[in-house]
Amino acid sequence: MNNAHLPTRRRLLLAAIAATLLPACGRKTKGHSIPAGSVVLALGDSLTQGVGTSSPAHAWPAVFERLSGWRVVNGGVSGDTSDMALARLPALLREHRPQLVIVSIGGNDFLHQQSGTATRDNIRAIVQQSQSAGAQVLLVAEPQPSIAAALGRVSDHPMFAELAGELRVPLLENAWSDILSDEKLRSDRIHANDAGYEQFARVLLDATRTLGLAP
Repeated sequence: MNNAHLPTRRRLLLAAIAATLLPACGRKTKGHSIPAGSVVLALGDSLTQGVGTSSPAHAWPAVFERLSGWRVVNGGVSGDTSDMALARLPALLREHRPQLVIVSIGGNDFLHQQSGTATRDNIRAIVQQSQSAGAQVLLVAEPQPSIAAALGRVSDHPMFAELAGELRVPLLENAWSDILSDEKLRSDRIHANDAGYEQFARVLLDATRTLGLAP
């Protein structure tokens, strides 16, 4: 394993343990293994669509499909806000019937200074609708705009950790923030390049294995 991935993996493992322990009875809600060939829906914005890549084959859903053995549907639309993703979700769930939905949305809400309450409500609804359709959910934290981010020091928006705790779903932390803090891994201030999307896919694969989702 590449040592560069260790800090993110440790943070993910700690977050997953914290999110899956129920204080009342100690029952764990660790994910169920998803067989190879199963459909996974990647729901997101330009980071999921793959803006900044040299070709669609380098977007992280395509790379993740090759690494995981799952059939990954790229449900990323550049410019999408959380309400737009929520509006598209029912049709995607009906068409693809995914066993796992990876939710990476909210960055454009922050850029457009939309209501934090509305963004939180939209992402909560995305998670709950996906679960109601029979899918497991992995939430991905997106960066928050800040002066530090403008200088290249990117950090996650705290809303995602709060939502993951509330909804008791696993959260992939610091993956985008680590990538977008490294000029060698990004095509511009808010998008990855081929190497960045490759790193995200590999960190995500480690996450799904840690969580018991990938065989």
